[in-house]
Amino acid sequence: MNAIQATPKALDLAREVLRVESEAVLALVEHIDDTFLKALTSILNCKGRVIVCGIGKSGHVGSKIASTLASTGTPAFFVHPAEASHGDLGMIQSGDIVIAISNSGESAELLNILPFIKRRGARLIAMTGKPQSTLARDADLSLYAGAEQEACPLNLAPTASTTAALALGDALAVALLDARGFGAEDFARSHPGGALGRRLLTRVRDVMRTGRAIPVVPPDAGITDAVNEISRAGIGMTIIASPEMDVLGIFTDGDLRRAIVGQRDLKSTTIAALMTPKPRCITPEKLAVEAVERMEKYKITQIPVVDENARLVGALNMHDLFQAKVV
Repeated sequence: MNAIQATPKALDLAREVLRVESEAVLALVEHIDDTFLKALTSILNCKGRVIVCGIGKSGHVGSKIASTLASTGTPAFFVHPAEASHGDLGMIQSGDIVIAISNSGESAELLNILPFIKRRGARLIAMTGKPQSTLARDADLSLYAGAEQEACPLNLAPTASTTAALALGDALAVALLDARGFGAEDFARSHPGGALGRRLLTRVRDVMRTGRAIPVVPPDAGITDAVNEISRAGIGMTIIASPEMDVLGIFTDGDLRRAIVGQRDLKSTTIAALMTPKPRCITPEKLAVEAVERMEKYKITQIPVVDENARLVGALNMHDLFQAKVV
């Protein structure tokens, strides 16, 4: 059997698809009006959840919209209209808002459950390309999500219309996100596997330096030993600890400069006389982002890590936190 070879005509068609779909999305800008604002207000004041419904391609779009809403601060989930007729209507309660998606506004599976949605006391927001459709007329609010033409050469396959509906769902989700004051930390809690999630899941123990990587000297060490330890570890400080590893103080690059400016007799001075006593410390179980906050609050760039008995177990500097991508 001969292989089918794509021709340059396919490139022209692909470009036309993108043009038609982009124009469909841009055309929606003119329909963002008071009705859209009323829909936002209804969802913001919703005491229940947002349930998104749709059949066929609109169902796939609805599932994505529900997922986007849920991950940006609006409790939402998708219910398939056919499954709703076989028990899933129990998921819809008084106080909920149902977003029903249908380009034609005449999808039978969707229209069949509208009376039951109303009877349960849920509000109905339609997303349709036909403002005069049954769905639009029966809804409490109707948002236009249509397209003048499909990108399909036959003008049949849902393409531009589904792209428009998806874009309108994103507009709704982002507007709600902003109205709720939903921030990066809130987003991270819904996305523990992403970069923002690392900020909430990474703990000090995961990024701290341990063992030989900890810069530490005894309190009777001289300035030369302390400077050598700072240079060896490369984090701009050394910790001064007792034989039992109790943290007595820290000595930083800044402390060295201040000691030189003070014209002290550094050769005969022990590090205990030059250190900053009782430094800020953190425990391994704290979130790494808490270490960042503590460093920023006290304007420090290094911090010893101690266990529940205040014994030295690690060291951390801001560079470590940058490398862990929690800053």
